[in-house]
Amino acid sequence: MNWAYLISAMVADPWLGFPLKPIDASTTASSVDHLYYFLTALTLFFTFSIFTTIFYFMVKYRRRSPDERPKAIEASSALEVIWTVIPALLCAFAFIWSSSLYFRNSRPPNAAMEVFVVGKQWMWHLQHPEGAREINELHVPVGVPVKLTMTSEDVIHDFSIPVFRIKHDVVPGRYSSIWFQATKTGTYHFFCAQYCGAEHSGMIGWVYVMSPTDYANWLSGGTKGESMAQSGERLFTQLGCITCHVADGTGRGPVLQGLYGHPVKLRSGETRVVDEAYVRQAIVNPNSMPLPNYPPIMPTFQGQVNEEQVLQLISYVKSLGTVEKGTAK
Repeated sequence: MNWAYLISAMVADPWLGFPLKPIDASTTASSVDHLYYFLTALTLFFTFSIFTTIFYFMVKYRRRSPDERPKAIEASSALEVIWTVIPALLCAFAFIWSSSLYFRNSRPPNAAMEVFVVGKQWMWHLQHPEGAREINELHVPVGVPVKLTMTSEDVIHDFSIPVFRIKHDVVPGRYSSIWFQATKTGTYHFFCAQYCGAEHSGMIGWVYVMSPTDYANWLSGGTKGESMAQSGERLFTQLGCITCHVADGTGRGPVLQGLYGHPVKLRSGETRVVDEAYVRQAIVNPNSMPLPNYPPIMPTFQGQVNEEQVLQLISYVKSLGTVEKGTAK
């Protein structure tokens, strides 16, 4: 258990004394705990049973004299079947339970609020679609599903919020996502749970779970600025993308309006869905997936834009999904 979390938990609630686990503050926390309790109880049961049997046989069948010879033991097919079938059924039960929990927790609701997270040595940069930016802090409303879309600028990190029972690797050049729905207002720790260098232990932050009204006040009371989609649109123009991706279809590149979330067929015959990973690959390595009706003339922007700017461009492309094709932005 992380000592920073332990100290903060004991300060927040001295009656906890020595908590064996963080409090559960999300809709999925209790489900994860129940699976953990089952696996722990199963492990302890078999550990106790096996060692008790070993010690019992050690005493009962110990050699009492140098000349003593043990009797031959006949095999028991029924016993073989029992200790093969029962563990197999228990393993199958645990697998079905854990996999169903994994799939349920890996699919955020369609209406989930999205927050973009970029890990870098040694800090967390978080940005809301409305434009609010945070460093090592995350403000969210209680009772609202929140999807975290994450990537790293340097090495592998791991975003972990113990009270929500969520944890996921954050890998350079790849997008990963987790989601949660907080059930209790309060302030909770989050950590980098993957060793990432000399200052790894300091790569921590706080989640502030607020009432919807307080969250709306916080969101409106911050520094006014561009939304992520607006920042992406400005960057889209600065990089010259607007000269090829023309809304009326006359440009040398594909029309982006209404493209996000839809499948596209590549020149190789492969079909890809236009999601965050597809858009990122199109920005940093466009020639790796050429389209059949367009020449591979798009330059790479790798090294020209950082991960935060890539996420802004993705947010802009996503915003075009609500605009009908042929309508200028």
